[in-house]
Amino acid sequence: MICLNYCKRLLIAAICLALIQVPAAAQTDIDGIMMTKNNFCSGLMYSYSNWTNYWEGKLKRENLNLGRVTTQMIGVMGNYGITNKLNVLFSLPYVTTKASAGTLHGMEGVQDLSLYVKWMPIEMKMGNGDFTAYAIGGYSLPVTNYAADYLPLSIGLRSRNIYLRAMADYQLGRFFVTGSGTYVQRSNITIDRTAYYTTEMHLTNKVDMPDAASFNFRAGYRFGGIIAEAVLDNWTTLGGFDITRNNMPFPSNEMNATRLGVNFKYEIPAVQGLSVIGGGNYTIAGRNMGQATTANGGIFYILNFNGKKSATKPSSSKTN
Repeated sequence: MICLNYCKRLLIAAICLALIQVPAAAQTDIDGIMMTKNNFCSGLMYSYSNWTNYWEGKLKRENLNLGRVTTQMIGVMGNYGITNKLNVLFSLPYVTTKASAGTLHGMEGVQDLSLYVKWMPIEMKMGNGDFTAYAIGGYSLPVTNYAADYLPLSIGLRSRNIYLRAMADYQLGRFFVTGSGTYVQRSNITIDRTAYYTTEMHLTNKVDMPDAASFNFRAGYRFGGIIAEAVLDNWTTLGGFDITRNNMPFPSNEMNATRLGVNFKYEIPAVQGLSVIGGGNYTIAGRNMGQATTANGGIFYILNFNGKKSATKPSSSKTN
């Protein structure tokens, strides 16, 4: 499941790339599963996203000077169980962008390092099911000097972000629902020009970045080594402005997206600790965003530093 949450990280990266393509599900800081104490899960994820239509403000249109914009991402991520109720997670993606038409060149490079602490303070019986609540804090920062002011082909927005998330999960038998809300505080950034226009003239290279909020709802089947879920995800920028007519997007634009998708995870019975994941999502509504279709897949392995028994057999349905 750490893997399914990683896909969430990819979603976030995709949102950051969105019009670009805009911020993501692999192992995760956004699912109701904890890594067992002294277990470490790590693996690789691949994501492919593309769009031809996008929202310029509320106006949905296409741009023949861009054609089809594609983003590919390879990411490494991991989750370590300090205790059964406290996990630390990381992810680091390598991103490549490309436009099929026009003169803009694509970009590629290592994007942002993300670190998360996931705490499960509440675990209790509720009715015939199991209820758990989580508090998650995270921080991300760019690790290379990529250009943010090159949308929609920049590989990211270069802000340093603080993530504060509350999450609840309820499992009844083999079926579950999980909901979460996240506040994202974003730092201001600097760009390579000393003057720019938003809704007014700015004679500086500093850009005020609006904060953002995201909501995630997922429901599905979770039993043994199989997870299958449907996911509804929303990212809303708390401020910013619309892309002006026929202009390029800007890092402090208001970028909103609602996505609907599916994820799965399957543990390989023949190799203890090995699992594969996959999924996809489609942007069903947006503002200053590309209407992207995204597919992803990955492979993960759990190392058990307890030195005994299985690393993958859960002590409960909510522990990996």
